[in-house]
Amino acid sequence: MTGFDTILVADWSAGKRRPARPSKDSIWLGIACNGVADTPIYCRSRQEAETRINQIIDDETAAGRRMLLSFDFPFGYPRGFARHITGQDDPFALWDWISARIIDAPDGTNNRYAVAEELNAFFDGPGPFWGKPNDRDWPGVPYRKAGIAYDTVPERRSCDLAAKAASSCFQLAFPPTVGGQILMGLPTLNRLRARTGVAVWPLEDWTDAPVVLAEIWPGLIEPAVKATQTEDIRDAVQVRLLATALSRLPAATLQTWMADLPDVAREEAWILGAGHNAELVSYAEDTDAAA
Repeated sequence: MTGFDTILVADWSAGKRRPARPSKDSIWLGIACNGVADTPIYCRSRQEAETRINQIIDDETAAGRRMLLSFDFPFGYPRGFARHITGQDDPFALWDWISARIIDAPDGTNNRYAVAEELNAFFDGPGPFWGKPNDRDWPGVPYRKAGIAYDTVPERRSCDLAAKAASSCFQLAFPPTVGGQILMGLPTLNRLRARTGVAVWPLEDWTDAPVVLAEIWPGLIEPAVKATQTEDIRDAVQVRLLATALSRLPAATLQTWMADLPDVAREEAWILGAGHNAELVSYAEDTDAAA
């Protein structure tokens, strides 16, 4: 099995529960089939998003459709980080470690900075996690990056370099940032992975799985997003265009992208489409005309 019938792109959030009126910096789900995207789904909380995603999985698998579920935060950390924390190179051991410690209340209140502080305690010197709302709380998390050596583990993953990603896994605050989304997203992925038939690309064998989880980064299609003249919320535009692009991509091309990876991807994970920005943009542009 190489192709996917349904593509879902999730724009995740590490913040508190959002208002009932659709807004930015929330969770948005973009869904596309046969190159055509539906209206993006707005979710006020991570719990609501997880419930919606589980329902979508059930509906699509019952209909016999294969799914690619993609999320806009890293699935892994730079090489050596998992072993430094868990004693194993297995990224799923790190998922379990984080999932056992993250507290995520229905109103969005969470302990991600405290968990980052606990992770930092495994290292000599400041960091590697840095960035927080103020300079007083969580003393084990530096307010700024200055002085962090990154000599035990690299600051960035191989795919971050290939994609020219804007933020490190270890940056928790100050935009653009993705560090908080990882800590609040991996527990959700861990629960999704526990469902029968769900596999994580490229961390495990995914080739025959009816539901595949993959990491994406909307920055890969930034030119298409900028070219879309709309009053829609930017997050909603990004998930719609990226879901459309991935749905239009020829199955053989997507298979090549997902198979042709360096060995380090089995530990660090990989951004789907990294290094293929221009091709993704070409499939994301002129959505309405192509549909």
